Amino acid sequence: MRQKNMRVVYTGCGLLALAVVFFLYMLSIASKSNDPAELMRVVGTVSGVAGGIAIAMIGFGMVGKKG
Repeated sequence: MRQKNMRVVYTGCGLLALAVVFFLYMLSIASKSNDPAELMRVVGTVSGVAGGIAIAMIGFGMVGKKG
């Protein structure tokens, strides 16, 4: 029987929340930037990578481990 690894799931949820908060916070700062389009491109890339890792962690945690 596989058991869910809830520590990994909780960590993934926390990382996903941090990625969303980071994106929204930087969205409010972008208007003061010299190049807001480039800033949001970089922020979107970073948030997307963090969100993708978080979703993978949640998936692997839900699949669980043997034993």
